[in-house]
Amino acid sequence: MPSDTPPIVLTFGLSDPTGGSGLQADLMTLASMGCHGVSVLTGYTVRDSASCDEVTGLDPEVVATQARMLLEDMPIAAFKVGACTRAEVVSAIAEVVADYDDIPLILAPDFTLDDEHVLAADELREAIADLLAPQTTLLVADATTLLALAQPDGDAESPTLDAAISHLLSQGCEYILSTETGTHRLVNTLFSEDGQLRQDTWDRGSHRIMGLTDTLGAAIAALLANGQEPAEAVREAQEYLYQAVRNAFRPGMGAYLPDRFFWARSSDDETPPTAGKGATPGEARH
Repeated sequence: MPSDTPPIVLTFGLSDPTGGSGLQADLMTLASMGCHGVSVLTGYTVRDSASCDEVTGLDPEVVATQARMLLEDMPIAAFKVGACTRAEVVSAIAEVVADYDDIPLILAPDFTLDDEHVLAADELREAIADLLAPQTTLLVADATTLLALAQPDGDAESPTLDAAISHLLSQGCEYILSTETGTHRLVNTLFSEDGQLRQDTWDRGSHRIMGLTDTLGAAIAALLANGQEPAEAVREAQEYLYQAVRNAFRPGMGAYLPDRFFWARSSDDETPPTAGKGATPGEARH
């Protein structure tokens, strides 16, 4: 790849016409972080910033074919997988990325859209847990999602969060970034097989904000594509998200959106976030 070509990240996910989440949000985040984003659609939504009316999945063969065309044409530096609508789509993605196991994979699954459309059928959870999670470099998920992936069929007694994280790591996932949202706080804890590596706590404000997980996952993918190690990428990606949320705006009558190009509109002489500059999240404990 020529030296003047930015790192290329391939993202899989839903189309969100608002740009608040999904592929559109990923592409903006990747561009802001100095990467070129290419995308494979897993489905599309009919929605605005307040609610989602419809989710339609794409044919798994179409998903796989588009991904393979891109991979045969361009040197992909990282994968990011977001929301999928069907187990068959997850299976198609897992088969593709298995052929490129040297490329880091960020998994940021989304099982709900505004709590109205539940994308959490047992088959979908099982496919992600069995096929994608074991190939994952870094999984970004909240406690509910981690528990669902560790016990995808819902049988028997639900594990504790610590047990769920240990189980997913033992299955092959290298790192897990567990996210926890309080009223005005977000606590992100990074785990590996060596245990807890870092924990960051920061103020998320009182507004409903779309696309936090997608933005964080895409930012981590961009930093891995730029050659950073996972723990450092997690730190810097949170700084980026913190600034994007601080500058969040409300384009419609619903949720606020992170300003993924906050640095381009700053009155200060800030450089793009890949330089590692920006306010540190509230506190960090290693």
